[in-house]
Amino acid sequence: MTAATARSIQFLNPFHRPAGALDLTPLTRGIVMVAGTAMTALCVLAIARGMLGLTPDLPHLGNIAVVIHVTTVVPCVPLGLFLLLAPKGTAMHKQLGKLWVALMVVTATSTLWIHGLGNFTWIHIFVPMTYRAAWLIVSSARKGDMKQHRNEIVGLFLGALMIPGVFAFVLDGRLMNVMTFG
Repeated sequence: MTAATARSIQFLNPFHRPAGALDLTPLTRGIVMVAGTAMTALCVLAIARGMLGLTPDLPHLGNIAVVIHVTTVVPCVPLGLFLLLAPKGTAMHKQLGKLWVALMVVTATSTLWIHGLGNFTWIHIFVPMTYRAAWLIVSSARKGDMKQHRNEIVGLFLGALMIPGVFAFVLDGRLMNVMTFG
């Protein structure tokens, strides 16, 4: 077996990898894999149903804030999953990480206009959480504090991406709910 093959096998097996400075614990890695894979599958299902015309009318898409929100949040799920599982510190990791943080900030900002600026609901608590985490992700990486960098990313991925994502699919009338369950 070549070294490249061994590395690719290690990437696929979350519980048998040598730990690096940014690596997740086996439990956190497993949670990230399950949550990220399930959410990615739901997003693919919703988009496929929408593209195939298997959904009812989608008046949500008449709101530009919703369109921006969905366009930026959907790629955050598989991209965040990849970044959390792939080798850290590479040039590709750094560039894709910057893209992921930027998409998360745009996603959070777009939610402020979905119901009109100032008309907030409980789910908007994730907006300041996202801004805070984005700032700390960048600042901790620049300082070389990889432990805080990792913890903020995992918190943002699971807290501000997966939790609202679950509600997007389970609450009646939300776009992802309508696209998935009709």
